[in-house]
Amino acid sequence: MREQISLRMAQPADVAAIVALVNDYASDSVMLPISAERVMLALEDFVVAADARGRVRACGALKEYSPSLAEVASLAVARDAHGAGLGKRIVAELETLARMRGIDELFALTMTAGFFESIGYAVTERARYPEKIRRDCASCARRFGCAEVCVARVLRAGTMDCAA
Repeated sequence: MREQISLRMAQPADVAAIVALVNDYASDSVMLPISAERVMLALEDFVVAADARGRVRACGALKEYSPSLAEVASLAVARDAHGAGLGKRIVAELETLARMRGIDELFALTMTAGFFESIGYAVTERARYPEKIRRDCASCARRFGCAEVCVARVLRAGTMDCAA
C-alpha cells in the first residue's frame, strides 16, 4: 500500500526540508543549490508533497519572470519516493497555481527532459527566454558548460505554440 501524500503550499516549517531535498540533488550537480533565505523569500511560490507525518517528500516552485511567464523551478522528489508520481503531481499543482495567477506559459531548465515531455512539455531553445538568461544564467558558474535542456508548455489557448 502506498503512503498517503497530500499536496499543499509550503509553510515556514518546510523550509529546511525543501533546502535539504534540493541540495541533495545539487551535491550530485543535477540541480543548483538553494539557500533557506531564498526559499523563505519565495515561500508563497513553493508547493510540497507531504506524507501523513508531515515529512516533505517532494517540492517545486513557480519562479515568475513576467505576468504571463514563469519557470517550474526547484522540482525535487525524495530519492526513496521516485516512481510514486509525486513529480507529476507537483508540476500539475504548479500549473494550477500558474493559471490562477494568470500565467500563460511555463518553462523549465532540466536534466530530465524526458520526464517533462511525458507530461506535455516540448523541448525548445532556451534563447526563447531571455528573462531567464539575464536573471539567472548569466551569473551561473555552469553557464558555459550547461547540460540542461529547456522545455516549455503553453497553459492557455490562444498563445503561441511551444514547439521549437
